[in-house]
Amino acid sequence: MKIVILGAGQVGSSVAENLVSEANDITIVDTNADRLRALQDRLDLRTVCGNAAHPAVLEQAGLADADLLFAVTQSDETNMVACKLAATMFNCPTKIARIRSADYLSHPEIFSPENFAVDVPICPEQLLTDYIVKLLEFPEALQVLEFAHGKVSLAAVRAFHGGPLVGHEISYLRTHMPHVEARVAAIFRQDAQITPEGNTVIEAGDEVFLIAATENLRGVLRELRRMDKPVKRVMLGGGGNIGRRLAKAIEGKCEVKIIEYSKPGAERLAAELSNTLVLQGDVTDEELLESENIGEMDVYCALTNDDENNIMSALLAKRMGVRKVIALINRSSYVNLLQEGRIDIAIAPAQATIGTLLARVRRGDVAAVHSLRRGAAEALELVAHGDAKSSQVVGRRVEEIDLPKGTTIGAIVRRRAGATEHDEQSDQVIIAHHDTVIEADDHVIVFVVNKRMVPRVEKLFQVEARFF
Repeated sequence: MKIVILGAGQVGSSVAENLVSEANDITIVDTNADRLRALQDRLDLRTVCGNAAHPAVLEQAGLADADLLFAVTQSDETNMVACKLAATMFNCPTKIARIRSADYLSHPEIFSPENFAVDVPICPEQLLTDYIVKLLEFPEALQVLEFAHGKVSLAAVRAFHGGPLVGHEISYLRTHMPHVEARVAAIFRQDAQITPEGNTVIEAGDEVFLIAATENLRGVLRELRRMDKPVKRVMLGGGGNIGRRLAKAIEGKCEVKIIEYSKPGAERLAAELSNTLVLQGDVTDEELLESENIGEMDVYCALTNDDENNIMSALLAKRMGVRKVIALINRSSYVNLLQEGRIDIAIAPAQATIGTLLARVRRGDVAAVHSLRRGAAEALELVAHGDAKSSQVVGRRVEEIDLPKGTTIGAIVRRRAGATEHDEQSDQVIIAHHDTVIEADDHVIVFVVNKRMVPRVEKLFQVEARFF
């Protein structure tokens, strides 16, 4: 696939890094020549130095025969103008734009084909905020991701001593919870992948990925470890876009404190937030943290734009008694180092938000993609089309499908007979077993432990041409 990326900042660079490894033809545009040189030294891609809103620059980038435009410059206006030019001058089929302004996002008609022609507006800050809100809702989990409009959830959890299922075979889950359907999609033990079978024994320390209907998720998580107390007190380090959005999202449910370094920033936050205590200061100031009784907090979230400050403040908070610490870390090398240490959850923003793009890049009818284990694994929601003759999955039992090694079909979401297309309430969640038969139009949730296997999975779900 030929992809043009506008903007070589954190989001653009991370997207390029993810997609170059999948044999895509990538061109990246930015005004910063030094940044482009550094990227070209590291990755196999083309670069164009220039303004992303100029037609001549877009033409030089090869937009005329590009399959996808991903506009992620720091300017919403530049991104929208580039999408409009891509539609009117270059006939680019798919245009995704990063939009940070809530004002633009609250008026979706702005993005229609007759206006700025943005096919998919994405706000990484909002996606990241939603991601963290889920972690606060399920404090036991390392990751919680939704599929099929929230009907199905995939959760990663660390198995601890004392959980009812720890030390037992996976098949015991069905015996222990006969009225709740769930599926263990994958197990990672000391970073080694273990294919889950009925007789696989879950050990303390295992990272277990579970798929269940969202309404049953809390009960299923309870089987693997003691349930944490609900999150009631949260401190946020950093009042930027993400800190502000997160405070707004949770201040009605939790007691929230937020630390912002700049005085003007702190004053703006105090004016915007109604039930949040805003403090002006340094997130690494031990005296400030102690005076604000950080040890009594249930969760501390380090959300500044500086990786080192986030790491230091999260480690300080943990040492001072916070039950759980979450830190935003942009450098992927840092994330890998910290994930197993004193910081409970290290989030790479690019990995948390790249799924929206991957769903467009993936071949076949892909409704959703989530990046897992710091980009090494993926979970996909694929729509099955065709019939038993034209499809390799429709009309077949799960055990009959030629899935690549390490790939698991975890769940299926099926529209009940007679239901209309927009009647989501009638969707039925089916946890997949070896004898479950896939039907046309099923939304199939697939877990792939190694993303190199994704092309084979995509091919399985593609319909032969004669079907059309």
